[in-house]
Amino acid sequence: MSDKGLRVAVGLSGGVDSALAAYLLQKEGYEVVGLTMSTWDGSIAMPAVEGREGCFGPGEEKSIAEAKSVADRLGIPHHVVPVSDAYRRQVLDYFRAEYRAGRTPNPCVRCNQAIKFGALHMAARRMGIEFDRFATGHYARLDFRSPELPFLYRALDDGKDQTYFLSRLSDEQLCNVLFPLGGMRKSEVKALAAEIGWTDFANKRESQDFLECGDYSVLFEESDQRPGDFVDLSGRVLGQHRGVVNYTVGQRKGLNVGGQKEPLYVVAIDAAANRVVLGPREALSCVEVPGVDLNLMVSRSSPLLEGPLDAHIRLGHRGARARIVDLGEKTVRVRFDEPQYAAAPGQTLVLYADGGVVASAVIDK
Repeated sequence: MSDKGLRVAVGLSGGVDSALAAYLLQKEGYEVVGLTMSTWDGSIAMPAVEGREGCFGPGEEKSIAEAKSVADRLGIPHHVVPVSDAYRRQVLDYFRAEYRAGRTPNPCVRCNQAIKFGALHMAARRMGIEFDRFATGHYARLDFRSPELPFLYRALDDGKDQTYFLSRLSDEQLCNVLFPLGGMRKSEVKALAAEIGWTDFANKRESQDFLECGDYSVLFEESDQRPGDFVDLSGRVLGQHRGVVNYTVGQRKGLNVGGQKEPLYVVAIDAAANRVVLGPREALSCVEVPGVDLNLMVSRSSPLLEGPLDAHIRLGHRGARARIVDLGEKTVRVRFDEPQYAAAPGQTLVLYADGGVVASAVIDK
């Protein structure tokens, strides 16, 4: 870290990671201010589920109170920044539109790109909150190969690495960001929290849910549940589905199609025809994956793009060796050394080289 004494706004979520990020930055000599975004507007009928937490839901007040308690302990200002309008348009509406089109979006990737590192900043500045840098508790590392080109490295703790979620950020968004936890392991973060007496945060149960209730169906209307045909690869009708928004490529459970010789999986979703195509697992095998809305995180002439890459086709994918076979202005196509399983349109393709992210794209058909 550098530029001590600058004012850093820390995105406080109420969890241990953002709390310790603020603590470490203050200890380093930065002037710290806490920002907590408010996304909940009560516009969706969402049941409260005891013991569950999520990024969006009626339990937001609890998270805000916990974030404020961090600010109080550190003696720093804390501001709640309303971004519900932007969140509804950029995340919820996007999520609905993608599912209605038969694609599978990642709402957390979208939220980081559009809200946490976008709308939150703009809304805070409109409130008169000034800051020189922005920091979060993400597990990721940043370095600069040139003043204008930040390079997003994987976190030291590979099991907690969150660069997949940050892969859609632009150079402009990353240039003024700090990730204080990138060089730490989660166990060290929890141990530090306990050491400074923040045992309530050290022992706090983590939540990684998008919706507090855990049920995506609350985002959709009754018309989105329009039944249609399950068909096999030849177009033969196998049964009835409950609406295309309930399915994603690679899904096996919940199909309720009996009498088949082998297990069936969702192979494709034809939203225009309101059909869900089913097939055997091997039908999901792919060697090449195309992507659109390309986000290059190195220069187009970088040699890193010419060599072997570690390509991830979804969150939780272990990654596999691949090469870029076609690089367009906003498109990319990669070829894997070994066939991969269930590359779902709408998911995020992330390409790594030299320990960091070189590019990301949205998987196309």
